[in-house]
This record gives sequence, structure tokens and C-alpha cells, in this order.
Amino acid sequence: MSAQVNSPATPHSFLVGLIGAGIGASLTPPMHEEEGSKLGLHYVYRRIDLDVLKLDSSALPDLLEAAERMGFNGLNITYPCKQAVIPLLDELSDDARQLGAVNTVLFKDGKRIGHNTDCSGFARAFQRGLPDVSLERVVQLGAGGAGAAVAHAALAMGAQSLTIFDVDAARATSLADELQKRFPAATVRAGESLAQSVAAANGLIHATPTGMAKLPGLPLPAELLHRDLWVADIVYFPIRTALLQAAEALGCRTLSGGGMAVYQAVDAMRIFTGLEPDAERVYSHFQSLLPRPA
Repeated sequence: MSAQVNSPATPHSFLVGLIGAGIGASLTPPMHEEEGSKLGLHYVYRRIDLDVLKLDSSALPDLLEAAERMGFNGLNITYPCKQAVIPLLDELSDDARQLGAVNTVLFKDGKRIGHNTDCSGFARAFQRGLPDVSLERVVQLGAGGAGAAVAHAALAMGAQSLTIFDVDAARATSLADELQKRFPAATVRAGESLAQSVAAANGLIHATPTGMAKLPGLPLPAELLHRDLWVADIVYFPIRTALLQAAEALGCRTLSGGGMAVYQAVDAMRIFTGLEPDAERVYSHFQSLLPRPA
């Protein structure tokens, strides 16, 4: 790895950032910077928080142009910009095109190239944390950019039936229809009765912002949970969301959003640098960054 870093063709200095709303608690910057240091790089990662700047996703064209002019190597993109950024890009990776969502933008040779590492990140985290659970009947909450990625990952891992709910029913239907075409052997549908679907499910995937520090609460009534359900959350700050706490109280097996955060960061770093981060080292560093229980 050091030979790669010292190669004249490989730059030692990287400037990257994260665009999103309410990202002050994100652990992505320290994960990237620590691993960059371990790889022998001068690696700087900056938050570009729409809430702090009092902006919304309509500012994306200006923010991308500013980042290019300031010499950024790339950007991570999070809520609420993963789909809004697509029209501003020159190229999309196969994953990003298929998923209709981008969480990583590489600036290279005068082009903006969109990638999606959410899908691979969720799959690796799920296989690590819930390797032997049933994927026969899965319910997912959320059909946005992250939802599209984790739904694809669930089906690719073998989910036989996936029922999707979203506050925007049309968005849930659109995603379900697209996924059904992509995975014809599975049954993919937009949900009608959340209570009935969860009661019959083996697992629940939560892919909305509810439960984040800035949006506390549960994404569904706690009484719908049952002990035969596994529950996977993509939110990781806080690491033990209200949903996971409620599920654990019933004896459910759970998966926090921490693993997805780690593995999507590892894949994004590879895209930005061309080097291979040490995933276990990044995972250990992530664990050390989490607040300790009082």
C-alpha cells in the first residue's frame, strides 16, 4: 500500500467534503481523515451543512461549482440531495444509474462522476451483523435515495418479498415498480396496511431520517413491532435509535446504521483516492468515535 501512495502518479493530498442537511454530528469526516492519515496521505474532509448555511438543495449547482473551483477531489452527498444532484453530473456509475441516487461524486478530468456506495455499504454491514436471518418477507420504510439503495441490496441478498412504505405513496409505488423489473423472481410492492405487513414480516428495514438527532422519534408505532422481527436501521447518530431500543426491548435482533456508514465510507475513499482502505481499521476507529453510555 505504501508503494502505491509513494507512486509519482498518486497525489498525496486530498480535499473532499460532505453536502447535506443537519450533518454536524456526522462521523464520516473523522473516519476519512484518520484512514487517510494511516494511508500516508494529507487528507482533509469538510462538512458543507445546508442547515448551517441556511440553504436547501436548490443551492447544489453553486456548491458543486464552488467545490470544483476550490480544488476538491470529490464530495459525498447525503439527505436531501442524493437524487437532486443527478442532473448536475456528467457521468454515472452503473450502480448510481440503476439506483437513481448518488452519494459520492468524483471530480476527475474536468468531469463530475456520480457513484453510489450506499448499496454495497448496506450489504456488507448486513452480512456482517445479521448473516443468518430470514429474508423471506421484508418490510422497508422509506423510498428516497438511501431507500432505493438498501432495497436493491436487500433484493440482491435474496429477499423474496419486499413491501415498501413511504410518506409519499407515489414514490413508494415508483420504486417498487422499478425494483420489480430489476428482480422479477421476487415480489416487490408498495404497501397498503403497515400493521398487516409488519405483522407478517420476518424483517424491517428503516431508511428514513426519522430517529436522527435532529428528527427524534419512531418511524412507526412501537406496538407494531414483534419479537420475531429483525430490525435494521440506516440511521447511526444516535447509534441506538428509538426504533432499535424499542426492538431490542422486545428481544428482536437488530442492526444499527454504523456498519453501513463505515463500509460506504470505505468504498467512497477508494473512489476518491484509488487506494484500498483497511475496512476493519476504519470500523474500529468508528467504534471509538461513538459516545460512551453514561
